[in-house]
Amino acid sequence: MRYDFDEIIDRQHTNAMNTDGFRSYIFHVGPDAVFPFRDEEFIRMWVADMEFAVAPPICQALRERIDKRIFGYTQVYDSRYYDAFSKWCKDRYDWSFPREELTFSTGVVPAIFQLIELLVEPGEKLLTLTPAYSQFKNGADHNGVELVKCPMVKKDGVFVMDLAAFEQAAADPQVKLVMWCGPQNPTGRIWTAEELEAVAQIVRKYDLWIISDEIHCDLLRSGKTHIPMGKIMPDYHKLITCMSPSKTFNIAGLMLSDIIIRDPDLRQRFNSRDKNVGCLNPLSIEAHIAAFEHGWDWLQQLRAYLDGNFAFMGDYLAAHLPEAVSYTPEATYLAWVDMSKCLPDVEDIPMFFANEAGVLLEGGGCPVRRQCQGLRPAQSGHAAQHHRQGARADLRHGR
Repeated sequence: MRYDFDEIIDRQHTNAMNTDGFRSYIFHVGPDAVFPFRDEEFIRMWVADMEFAVAPPICQALRERIDKRIFGYTQVYDSRYYDAFSKWCKDRYDWSFPREELTFSTGVVPAIFQLIELLVEPGEKLLTLTPAYSQFKNGADHNGVELVKCPMVKKDGVFVMDLAAFEQAAADPQVKLVMWCGPQNPTGRIWTAEELEAVAQIVRKYDLWIISDEIHCDLLRSGKTHIPMGKIMPDYHKLITCMSPSKTFNIAGLMLSDIIIRDPDLRQRFNSRDKNVGCLNPLSIEAHIAAFEHGWDWLQQLRAYLDGNFAFMGDYLAAHLPEAVSYTPEATYLAWVDMSKCLPDVEDIPMFFANEAGVLLEGGGCPVRRQCQGLRPAQSGHAAQHHRQGARADLRHGR
């Protein structure tokens, strides 16, 4: 490999949420709360960013922009950003979109919150599959709308849609919006063309808006391919696609996401509600362009490394903790481990792992809490180092 994914980078005291914010975010306690493990001893599997160093071409692009020595108010005026992003989409997914449909947000989550406000009136409903990313529920709660949950079912250990239940929920006249996610977070499913087309037919049939959160679309297992919902529904004007290289290239802190809105009226309303009045971080723009133009080689090696982490995790659990059931997801760096048989009496899994194992996890938002807690060992360089050097001892001691 050209890139060192084994390097451990000290993130302590950098105001990183991952290292410095876990007490308040996970446990809702102050900075003086004491755990049996020192902060630097924790294996951090909670917030969804990576410990890997950012790809060198991105760092170089940031240095070159810094050397210009001015960081005034900035917007995207020329075609460089669109050209780079559009080429990435064409090369990776054989999909393209007109430049006028591209808008920006500080993140996919803020965009989703704003779009729910614009598309669903208080008292109306939005529909999503569960288990789901917790911010979908938070967005519904924030806007005073009901979240309709359509649980997926396990088939041969893999989560699949219950299409009949999905259509039944979509047929409710109070449902106005489908909150779609592909690849699916947190199960890691890559939807097949047949599954996507089935959902698209239901969305068309009931004339629903659909937001497709595709932020994990490049964090795939090697050899896998993502299909954008926009490719399945090329002419459906009620589709909004949310993407960003922020997860893929570990630059989430730069706060920039790509929101592709087809409907011109919605696009105008979305832009008119932009609290930043169209201004963007100049460093974020350059980082994203560099990722699109020069990040593919780094990403291919990242995928191979993550594949190795998942393989290690699966082999180790099978050999040493067979009651912990796991499978390798098709996408994301999030691993799901069913711990219900291992910890049948543990209700608060994050607190148990923090106090007994020195592992930081977020609480799940699933119908069956114990079964659906999300573990994230495949995601990080720090974690990978534990996998290859220290995980054996950690797991032997009950971790």
